[in-house]
Amino acid sequence: MLSLALLTYALLFSSVVRGQTTPPTNGEIDSTCKQIAATVSNASEVFFPPSPEYTADNAHALASSSAASTCSVEPGSAQDIGAILRIINSTRTPFAVKSGGHATNPGFSSTRGVQISMARFRNITVNSTTNTVEVGPGLTWDEVYTTLESAGVIVIGGRIPGVGVAGLLLGAGYSYKSSQFGLEIDNIVGIEVVLPNGTFTTVTSEDEDLWFALRGGMNNFGIVTKFTLKSHPQGQVWGGTLLYSPDQLDAFNQAFSKFTQNNDTKAAAVGELTYASQAVSPGVVVFYDAPTPPAGLFDDLLAIPTVSSDVSTRSFADFVLSTNSTNPPPSLRGFTSGVPLTQYTPAILNVIANETLFWGNKLTPLGANVSIVTALEPFDSGVFSHGSDSAFPPDRSHALFPSAIGYAWSNASLDETMAQSLRESTDAAHAAALAEGQNVSDASPYINYALFDTPVELLYGENLPRLRAIKKEIDPEDVMGLAGGFKV
Repeated sequence: MLSLALLTYALLFSSVVRGQTTPPTNGEIDSTCKQIAATVSNASEVFFPPSPEYTADNAHALASSSAASTCSVEPGSAQDIGAILRIINSTRTPFAVKSGGHATNPGFSSTRGVQISMARFRNITVNSTTNTVEVGPGLTWDEVYTTLESAGVIVIGGRIPGVGVAGLLLGAGYSYKSSQFGLEIDNIVGIEVVLPNGTFTTVTSEDEDLWFALRGGMNNFGIVTKFTLKSHPQGQVWGGTLLYSPDQLDAFNQAFSKFTQNNDTKAAAVGELTYASQAVSPGVVVFYDAPTPPAGLFDDLLAIPTVSSDVSTRSFADFVLSTNSTNPPPSLRGFTSGVPLTQYTPAILNVIANETLFWGNKLTPLGANVSIVTALEPFDSGVFSHGSDSAFPPDRSHALFPSAIGYAWSNASLDETMAQSLRESTDAAHAAALAEGQNVSDASPYINYALFDTPVELLYGENLPRLRAIKKEIDPEDVMGLAGGFKV
């Protein structure tokens, strides 16, 4: 449990920003935008409303994650990012950095100040000699996979279309291939980053502190301009989505629980429990990293009668693109909350289903377009064993399944109601896991699923003092504190 002293310290630390006693006015932020425009090179550009570039730079996957910035800037070089950060620091202007815009927490990649869009950093360079791929943060993972198809290689990245490269990598990142190769951060070879003081450098495993901090440390240590990732040979895969009717819930719980006990690291699945029309419908995305899975591995899931199925042998890119239906419409609002678990027993799956049904019945009468989807994400027991110590996860001694409860709705007046319901549902699932004997009493939720008010003490655990020391050394003026997110 977190002590009152720790929580008080965290609140005090996060509220102190050097030299910022009152927020800058709109006029002052506008002046900062114009100063940036006058300073950056021709490789970069500043946009104001209502230009289409400004609109695209501010757009997010969910309406609740977007904000109307004073201006947006699309830097085209690391040098220009350095200049932008120096101006932002001198004026103490709030800012945000957006890669793909898939963050579900308000203000984490959006701002009323200066919106930095990494849209111009879209390079993909394959090096067959070093077995690496250089990837720009302005890309989405499905774009990366589609480009790499012709080269016959893959990198360890996101699982659904539209997710940006940088946000997922800086938050550690899970992949359909994580049971084989570890977290996404375990497959990073180098990180080109502009530091808070405006200088830029390439960080590798030889740079002990920044290497530790950037892998899972989110946006606390600078702005990344390039990732160099390990590449792996990639042929065709088997997979797709199976959707079932509500009356198959018990059968699904049994089959999914059984699947999670397999030891085949080429196999993966993401289960879904979706509330609709006063019932919970199960579904699952199945994946095998070969054209055909071994006999018996997915048989129980395949034996359940389906409402729809698109499982086939296909390219990896086509497989990922086929899961686009899991993304809510961008007009909706939404939050997620992470529930770390060590196993999916039929009993815990039943608890999660009952929570989904309870909150669905309670919340849907409050407004239009309310939906609840819980994602169930098992991995091999050695998923954390593939990499070295990193900011996240704080404990690599045993695997955690990064389950996510996701809410979506239309009416902004319901934001706090939805957030509180998420907290209560998360607590109920956590309590059920503890009662079952799961080792999750102080388990860190997956940082990319954590609700916006999750304490950083819980996210980073015993790593937090080291992260704060690194932050103080490389960002003594707390430039990155002017951006939203989980602040160390």
